[in-house]
Amino acid sequence: MLSIQKKLSNSFYAILAMPATAMGFALCVQISALSWILSTKYDLNIEEIGIVWASGPLAGLVMQLLVGLVSDNAWFWGGRRRPFIIIGGTIAALMLLCLPNLDAIQKLFGTNSLIPVALAVATTLDLAINLGFNPTRSIITDVTPDGKARTKGYTWMQTVSGTLGVAAYFIGAWWGNYQLIYVGVFIILIFSIIPVFFIEEPRVLQADTTDAEINALDIQAHTQKAEVNELVKIYLANAFSWIGVQTMFVFMFAFASQMLFNTADTGSLNDEQAKRTGQIISYSFLILNAVGAILPAFVLEPLTKKFGRITIQSTCLFVMALGYGLIVFFGKNAGILYTCMAICGIGWAAIVSLPFAIMSEKVNKQRMGLFMGIFNMSIVIPQLIVSLLIAQFVDDAEDKKMIFEISAITLFISALIWRSVREKRANASSVK
Repeated sequence: MLSIQKKLSNSFYAILAMPATAMGFALCVQISALSWILSTKYDLNIEEIGIVWASGPLAGLVMQLLVGLVSDNAWFWGGRRRPFIIIGGTIAALMLLCLPNLDAIQKLFGTNSLIPVALAVATTLDLAINLGFNPTRSIITDVTPDGKARTKGYTWMQTVSGTLGVAAYFIGAWWGNYQLIYVGVFIILIFSIIPVFFIEEPRVLQADTTDAEINALDIQAHTQKAEVNELVKIYLANAFSWIGVQTMFVFMFAFASQMLFNTADTGSLNDEQAKRTGQIISYSFLILNAVGAILPAFVLEPLTKKFGRITIQSTCLFVMALGYGLIVFFGKNAGILYTCMAICGIGWAAIVSLPFAIMSEKVNKQRMGLFMGIFNMSIVIPQLIVSLLIAQFVDDAEDKKMIFEISAITLFISALIWRSVREKRANASSVK
């Protein structure tokens, strides 16, 4: 074991964050480029794009649970999570290479429609990201002790991942989404393969509390059932957060094209207009992720020590709901949109860091992969709701500000539910 791991130094937290950064970068490229490339290059409409986006979460719903369950009990290639991170990163990189070449793949297989090809590539990409994401998050719990050290692990995860996410959107905005894809392939491969060989995983996972401590605390904490109820509230709160966020991610292209050119039909845009729309999307997500990268380790973590994780989580989501509401009423040009996205970034910083730390301390560490897979359902199911249901409303709506109306309402509901979650007291029990 490296000395930096024994000491839990900042350099180790940075290395520990890199695998999650690789999967996060793949997700950033997917968010920035998939809808844009399907609408501008391949002329798919909103409903067709929604179908493509739905395929991945459907596959990921099964993948995260399966990988979490298997990785908890697996050991090969010198690790429990390492093999899945390497395989997931490699496949994700290959699928990104396919995105600009869907038409060539269509010709190769002789299909009449592009949609099956797009579905296959998007599904495999999402499967790969899900294959790697669960282990990249679980490994943080595996190698950090309960409490402040684990919160630090997850906030550092978001800071490193978010910083590279900012770089992703900057590349997309400045050089274009095609260049972003090719740079992404390189970063994903490097960050998912090399760092895992500098992290020593424990062969046997130890629970954070002993059976005697758990039994004694069960009497004081209204039994394990109370903790299960808390988990349900966490999952529900997180789900409403992701409905709002995913609605923005998937359909931002429609809002941006209407704001700029008074049309949501991106297929009617010329090359210059399509490029401008892509830039607006990339800069918007760049700003969102810049705030999301800076806040977790440097602002949110210190605040959680003083006010508690639940209070900070819910407050950040109230602020994000406000940011969405401001877009609805005042989002008429790029400058206002960028300002509002900076406000929304406060909530985004919390969404992608604090829930993992909150959830991890309410479950048995020895089954973290399984619980992380279950937790992922609160992300994947909202993606399906957005792709299969909300897509129809957005497609029918003349005013695409509906996108942010939905986002504002769901984030407000999420914040209210988070308020009802009980903050974990010192030495609280774990769910078996």
